[in-house]
Amino acid sequence: MSESVLQDGDIVVREFGALRRITLNRPQALNAITLDMVVTMTALLRAWADDPAVGAILLDGAGGRAFAAGGDIRALYDAAKAGDKKLPEKFWATEYHLNVLIARYPKPVIALMDGVVMGGGVGLSAHASHRIVTQRSSVAMPEVAIGYFPDVGACFVLARAPGFVGTYLALTGARAAAADAIYCGLADLHIPAARLDELPAALAGARGMHDVKARLDKFSVPPAAGRLAAARPWIDRCYGADTVEEIFDRLAQSGEDEARAALETMRKMSPTSLKITLRNIRSALSFEEVEQSFAQDYRVSLACVAEHDFIEGIRATIVDKDRNPVWRPDTLEGVTPDIVERHFRAVGALELRFEKHRTFAPSTGR
Repeated sequence: MSESVLQDGDIVVREFGALRRITLNRPQALNAITLDMVVTMTALLRAWADDPAVGAILLDGAGGRAFAAGGDIRALYDAAKAGDKKLPEKFWATEYHLNVLIARYPKPVIALMDGVVMGGGVGLSAHASHRIVTQRSSVAMPEVAIGYFPDVGACFVLARAPGFVGTYLALTGARAAAADAIYCGLADLHIPAARLDELPAALAGARGMHDVKARLDKFSVPPAAGRLAAARPWIDRCYGADTVEEIFDRLAQSGEDEARAALETMRKMSPTSLKITLRNIRSALSFEEVEQSFAQDYRVSLACVAEHDFIEGIRATIVDKDRNPVWRPDTLEGVTPDIVERHFRAVGALELRFEKHRTFAPSTGR
């Protein structure tokens, strides 16, 4: 069966039978996602939703190093420095609507999470119906290191991870390899990277969630052992605390080397980011629909871009690369309840709302 290829800027689209394959094509930037890419993907998915010729969607990244290392945060930094509020507002609104479109898509969406998967890459993959990791996968939400927080609905997923593993991942930005990504609910199955090229042909005639799963299962093998399940005792003991200060205290008192390492990592993070992240993930556990998390993420995102730490974090990491951010406030004690609260306030006319439509009913069959 022949494959037709269409390139649209940083997106490559291939048709293979009933399969539509979208490849993120910015390998030099680890496939970091731009607003134009989000707009293109949204248009494609909407066009295919009711097309009887389309059976399933495959998402992957070019270059062999990453699915997607995140969103194009340099563009957000430049806009914020220029006083441009419109780009961050539009970028996050458009990205979050795409993520929800994937979560509610009526046809199978298969995400190949090969290589680095961070930030916006998690937004594209974690809400897909079939999420594949390989031995090269490295999945993380490291936003607390840049004065931001795990957004893209990630806290909705991480809040439902076993015990308090999701809280640990959100507050440290720790990377999850294949087994741990599956364990914490960010992925579904492990397929060796060497076999990924076989998947388009195997999925070309696939129809429906269960058919796709059966075809993918034929390629699946157990991943190498992870570390999170074995670390659950100290993770749950420390990250089950109600405040970041108490988490710090419990980590300091722990006899586990991993716990002390986690504490040292968190001490470098933005204190404000740590506190808003803990509140975000705890509240996400009470949400019944993922849309609620995205609406909350949007409020927090707009608050972050207006604050000091987000700009400072990107400066230190991406722009000047001195890895020495100066946080304000620079202590947990300095982050008052009022500071945390203002990140969660409603944003009036900018509130993110999601349409209810038959085309985008929740997927089943994972």
